[in-house]
Amino acid sequence: MRRVKKKPPKEFSKKILIVAGIINAVVIVFTMVMIWRTLDLSPLAYLIPSVAAEVATGTGFYYSKAKVENRIKLMRQNKVTPNETHFSENY
Repeated sequence: MRRVKKKPPKEFSKKILIVAGIINAVVIVFTMVMIWRTLDLSPLAYLIPSVAAEVATGTGFYYSKAKVENRIKLMRQNKVTPNETHFSENY
């Protein structure tokens, strides 16, 4: 019999990023439909930028977190002990 490998569960931060992206897409589609129905472009000034800013902020924080995690993994792989000086902005 073949053994089925279980996929590890997705990280919570990835789930947040995916949900934020889905919400962004839904709001954009909703805004486009309402603009088409009402022929009013004012929602473009409020809805889309507010949701897009949320997704952009979440993406930035996610990439920052992933950068630090990858640095730690690479240090362990190369047998370097991580310390505070490795994570300062000047390093």
